[in-house]
Amino acid sequence: MNIKQIQSASLRLRNNKVFELFVVSIIILSAVLIGAKTYSIPATFISLIKWLDFLVTIIFLFEISIRFIAEENKKRFFHNGWNVFDTLIVVVSLIPIQDSEMALIGRLVRIFRVLRMISIIPELRMLLTSLLRALPQLGYVLLLMFIIFYIYAAVGSTFFAKVNPVLWGDIAISLLTLFRVMTFEDWTDVMYETMEVYPLSWIFYLTFIFLTAFAFLNMVIGIVVNVLEDEHAKEREAQDKADGKITMDELAAEIRELKILLSEKKN
Repeated sequence: MNIKQIQSASLRLRNNKVFELFVVSIIILSAVLIGAKTYSIPATFISLIKWLDFLVTIIFLFEISIRFIAEENKKRFFHNGWNVFDTLIVVVSLIPIQDSEMALIGRLVRIFRVLRMISIIPELRMLLTSLLRALPQLGYVLLLMFIIFYIYAAVGSTFFAKVNPVLWGDIAISLLTLFRVMTFEDWTDVMYETMEVYPLSWIFYLTFIFLTAFAFLNMVIGIVVNVLEDEHAKEREAQDKADGKITMDELAAEIRELKILLSEKKN
């Protein structure tokens, strides 16, 4: 087989759904092996787990090699951040550091092999990409949420510190208490305790919950969903271009050009 045939065969294997499912199952097996090492198990099973772990690493090496060979422009292979991440994980996993001072780092690297699920499954990559693209917009929402948190924490520390200094002693502790209230972790106990001294303090808690748990969290969800829809639209547009289909924007542009030509002919 020449180089072109090897590359073509590697491309077919990389795009094969069965091969993709096989790699996903190996990633799941890797996660199971990581979890199994946290239990107290007999020495025979430990030896078996080590051999399985080595086999998983070899399969990962084979899979990343197939992806590299299938790439037409080898120089652009490492322009993809996920390819760099996968390669680093595989290379570090090959280093025999189990019985050395670097054993802890080796175990941590093997834990991160589970993240390869994202690089293998396109839908997961799209979700992560959408989340990263939404971060600039989410930053302003989180900043506004922090301002609300800080104001309520200052008010809570001022009024409720004498009621329960463990929960409202200073502004830092008050922030943690408000996070507990926002996540509905026994927040009614906190409210009823302050209501014994300040009967109208329920207004403090309800307004805080409406602002944070309902309004701001829904804004965060809305931003992420909106960015995800944009990513889906871009992917459909790219797929249409790859298939030779005309997108709505291109169709609208062609209609405008036809109108201009017709108007010029009339004149």
